[in-house]
Amino acid sequence: MSPARRQRLTLAASITGAVVVALDGTVLTVAQPSLQRDLHASANAVQWTSTGYLIAVAALLVFAGRLGDRYGHRRVFAIGVAGFATASVGIGLAPGIDWVIALRVVQGVAGALLQPATLGMLRAVWPADRIATPIAVRTGAIGLSAAAGPLVGGALTAHLGWRAVFFLTILPAAAAGLLALAVPMPGPGPAEGAAGLDLPGAALLALTLACLVHTLVGLPARGWSPGSMLGLAAAVALGLAFARHEQRAARPLLPPAVLRSPEVAPALGVLLTASAAIFGTLFLATYFLQDVLALDPLQSALRGVPLAVTMVLAAPASAWLTKRQSTRATVLLAMILITAGVLLISRLDRSSGAVEIGAGFLLLGTGFGAVMATATAIVVRGASTADAGVAGGLQQTAMNIGPTLGVALATTVAGHAALGAALAPGALALAAIAALGALLATRLPGGGRTARASKIEAWPRCAMLPFRNPKQ
Repeated sequence: MSPARRQRLTLAASITGAVVVALDGTVLTVAQPSLQRDLHASANAVQWTSTGYLIAVAALLVFAGRLGDRYGHRRVFAIGVAGFATASVGIGLAPGIDWVIALRVVQGVAGALLQPATLGMLRAVWPADRIATPIAVRTGAIGLSAAAGPLVGGALTAHLGWRAVFFLTILPAAAAGLLALAVPMPGPGPAEGAAGLDLPGAALLALTLACLVHTLVGLPARGWSPGSMLGLAAAVALGLAFARHEQRAARPLLPPAVLRSPEVAPALGVLLTASAAIFGTLFLATYFLQDVLALDPLQSALRGVPLAVTMVLAAPASAWLTKRQSTRATVLLAMILITAGVLLISRLDRSSGAVEIGAGFLLLGTGFGAVMATATAIVVRGASTADAGVAGGLQQTAMNIGPTLGVALATTVAGHAALGAALAPGALALAAIAALGALLATRLPGGGRTARASKIEAWPRCAMLPFRNPKQ
């Protein structure tokens, strides 16, 4: 098989796998009310269909990436999509809400396996200085699926029932797995095969992230209750234990070369702050549109179309811009656009029309599409091929933690006020988070892409100094 054909098929598998996960999350949101009525479930039980998945996937992403580094991303990806599809079938046939929650946790484990592998497979067949373009295409596809998800989910739920939304991803998942298995790919070399899995470190990181996500997800309902404070304290304590373990481990879970890269840490921070600002703002804006402006769900979704469209277009455009400028300039511009978009949303009131609302969403989508594509490429190319899975896991973790952090911040600022009425103060706080991301963008090296990538790729693994940080 020619290298070009291998790259095309790998990109198709990567996009399909990423789209399956993105589509599943968006269609579930639409189907949950119908699911609750049909299974006679409580609101808290239905919420756990999302919470259980999120905790499982966030806790295991980095370890799953390391599994790909050691045993091969294609193999781990195929197992992940097979598990995801099988769990989807089970959920579609589930007799009760307990089965749905349990299978959603299984689906989260499978999602953790496949998500870092979608990036690891790309890194295995594309050189570091050309990785930005396929990642930009992948990002655009994710944006398109996220936009189509509510429409597809709503149509399926209305005409075929909530179970149909879980059958939606079965065929694409099967196609993604077959594509991955059909593409010959370099297997793990001696360096990768010798890499340890660091099971104690993986367990500590998983517990840290599970406590953190569980605490953040519960904040909108419970606020800063004693249970929330205890969960946060547990996450901090476990995180410190993980950091101490990594400093002493002979073969740590988080490669020192990745963490010491001048690009990776700022890029992860940018992804975290950008996703927090975007999703926190969307959370508040949804309540504002429906509760304050009295728009129905369809009208609210139509107001957000500019965000979806510009996100799809901005992802590939950012790759073009990066080639002519620098990654720092591209990411900084994108974060400025996100900050401006959040500030514009914060100024909405009862007299705001479709133009003002659309303008804010347009800025958010343009900035977020560019940030996702460019910062993800920075993280992936900042790691050697031997550590591409861990790098992908770090990127995915930032993208999973960020939205929960943004929603938690928005609800904390709102306090006891109605969420729709708290748009202005909440969005201002989120704009500060976006501005922090812009500051982090200035920490990115400003030189040429090829030179930096080649420099990082050439670092000998034996020269990696022992420094780690729990970033996933």
